[in-house]
Amino acid sequence: MMYVRCILIFIFFACALPLMAQQKFTWKGYVKDSLSGETLINASVIVNNESRGVTTNQYGYFSITLSEGSYKLIFSYIGYESKIIDVDLNKDVAQDILLLPISSTIQDVVVTSSQKRLNNVKSAQMGQIDLSIATVKSLPSFMGETDILKTLQLLPGVRNAGEGNSGFYVRGGGPDQNLILLDEAVVYNTGHLFGFFSVFNSDAVKNLTLIKGGMPPQYGGRLSSVIDIAMKEGNVNKTEVDAGIGLIASRFSIQGPIVKNKASYIISARRTYIDLLIKPFVPKSSSFSGSGYYFYDLNAKMNYQVSNNDHLYLSGYFGRDKFDFNNKRRSFSTSIPWGNATATFRWNHSFSKKLFSNVSLIYNDYKFDFLGTQDNFNFGLSSGIKDWNAKADIDYFASTSHKVKFGAQYTYHTFYPSVASGSQDSVVFHPANTQKKYANEYGIYIQDDWDVTHRIKINYGIRYSAFQQVGPYTKYATDANGNKLDSTAYGNGQVVKTYGGFEPRITVRYALDDNSSIKASATRNLQYIHLVSSAGTTLPTDIWVPSTYRVKPQDGILYAAGYFRNFSNNMFETSLELYYKTMKNQIEYKNGYTPDLSDPEESFVFGKGWSYGSELFINKVKGRLTGWIGYTLSWSWRKFPDLNDGNKYPSKYDRRHDLSVVGMYEITKKWKVSSTFVFGTGNAISLPERFYFVDGVLTQEYSSINAYRMKPYHRLDVAATYTPVHKKPRKYTDSWVFSIYNLYSRQNPYFYYFDQTGNVADGSLAITAKQVSLFPIIPAVTWNVHF
Repeated sequence: MMYVRCILIFIFFACALPLMAQQKFTWKGYVKDSLSGETLINASVIVNNESRGVTTNQYGYFSITLSEGSYKLIFSYIGYESKIIDVDLNKDVAQDILLLPISSTIQDVVVTSSQKRLNNVKSAQMGQIDLSIATVKSLPSFMGETDILKTLQLLPGVRNAGEGNSGFYVRGGGPDQNLILLDEAVVYNTGHLFGFFSVFNSDAVKNLTLIKGGMPPQYGGRLSSVIDIAMKEGNVNKTEVDAGIGLIASRFSIQGPIVKNKASYIISARRTYIDLLIKPFVPKSSSFSGSGYYFYDLNAKMNYQVSNNDHLYLSGYFGRDKFDFNNKRRSFSTSIPWGNATATFRWNHSFSKKLFSNVSLIYNDYKFDFLGTQDNFNFGLSSGIKDWNAKADIDYFASTSHKVKFGAQYTYHTFYPSVASGSQDSVVFHPANTQKKYANEYGIYIQDDWDVTHRIKINYGIRYSAFQQVGPYTKYATDANGNKLDSTAYGNGQVVKTYGGFEPRITVRYALDDNSSIKASATRNLQYIHLVSSAGTTLPTDIWVPSTYRVKPQDGILYAAGYFRNFSNNMFETSLELYYKTMKNQIEYKNGYTPDLSDPEESFVFGKGWSYGSELFINKVKGRLTGWIGYTLSWSWRKFPDLNDGNKYPSKYDRRHDLSVVGMYEITKKWKVSSTFVFGTGNAISLPERFYFVDGVLTQEYSSINAYRMKPYHRLDVAATYTPVHKKPRKYTDSWVFSIYNLYSRQNPYFYYFDQTGNVADGSLAITAKQVSLFPIIPAVTWNVHF
């Protein structure tokens, strides 16, 4: 507790001392898009073209306090014309700033020379990338579907989960170690079509921030990264309609004012239609009539400005996948629906010229169901997780040298394990060997972003988190064979087990000159909920489990350091980062595990992991040609006493080399082209090394864990966007996007299997390894229209 008190006292005096000077005045307000009224997150407010200044918070709000006098304030944001205001500051000012988007259809990609691009070297934050939605939409896409998460996979330190998959791993961590937020609500399952598409509709998204190092204390509960996604709020000035028709899905969005300049809404929907296209060609007499697959998303949001100091927001997301399979010949049918639902209510309030608060109430629910029928026997299996969350965050803009943030969070979790049910005729089965699990999760934090001197900047803070497994719950004592000997029952809300701890975070930046800096960070993170999988990718059948009296929380420490430099008047942003991460209490299934209806905790084994590597990032942000090169050299290891004879082995997230090359070029106002090239070391896998017969049955003896590698993965995608320029003015604008996935049709391995031919008796038995690949060259075309 002593070092916690020291940090709090230090923050207090560091913020208080600068305020004991001459009289000061404050300008507060929001930075907004002048056309739509959308708030702009992380917009810069610079004083007199110096390094002094502030950035808007995650709600677009800013407050800057200066001594009485005359100043030149520069308001800027990527893809917008900067606004320079000469002000004689002799009183407090409450005024919003409106920035005009640069008049280009790829306005977030082409950046004018007047735009300030200094956060790469000036900010104390490490491993943070703000990705514009226009950049996402301009890149080649899989089957014509724009995908936010696939774009993140093109950044250094972020690797994909496999061919076409939207799952991802950050710096050697697992898929459950990424905190993915949509309007502050946790999204537990991010994939449609078993992970090949993400659940995020880019038409409804305003801003995307990835933090993979130096995680600020306001975020908690995950070890590896934060992906913070903000939905659009809706145009407060006029009604707009966006629509798109693609190869496998269509989209529709409408937004506009409810009360002009005070309240607005947005509704955005997306659905695939493969099932509808195939249905007419499958006769009702077919054994497979009624089979099909589709997914859909629905995003909705509304906001209301109650007063200059109060703003209310209500947003929601609902998405579902539905897979149906019928085989009338065998009297078998199955239905597999799964998906997420989230809802967020937020209240922004400005208490004073320096104090801003956000209070949120959040609900999220993820559920997976498997329903099967054969003859008159019905079988069901379901799992999921449901959260109720309340949080409050307060920003205190003490001065241009200090921005303090503090807050608290509470979440009530309900975990649904593999709950099975069945029936045959009038007999109903409800196995009693599974039970729900409940938990409370708490967090409080404080942080300070401190400009110590012109050269030194520190972002430091601390978070305390706690987790309680609570009743109703029954704990069983068992013998060595797993037989139940005794039990202890816990009532509603009664604590079964408590975990907790402090999570210090610090990042330091030292500016070498105006264009370069070095940074270093150290963070500790605790993770109390876990996704346990027996497969190599994130599937909807994976199970979320809490920390319990048997399962300890994951504990990770990340050290990182890097050199950051801008070149050619900020045309190029470059960085070289090194990192080392340790991870305690990692979870895997024990050897020989097969899914059953018992508590999955009984099949867990525990160990540790560590990863380290370097990341190179070269980003060209100005001109007609923009894009980046990202390269990662990394190692990721695991060691479990009960696996691999206790020896270390490469994790399934280990990839030695990972390269991404991304380019976007504006040929004319009508034509724009883009391409991406990716190369990666093959996935680590275990393969059989010996084959022999036991009682006439071919038996395999496997290698040590992940002792082999698949072939390297590489692929080239291209796209071209045609935007007609009509001679006569029209009420709409449209564009055609032509894309080719896997241009040279590389047969990348999805998995290997061994084929057996011949027989033992005549000595002709041959066993050969064969490769299964998913996607050859895939062309796609999408038509987009805007009213």
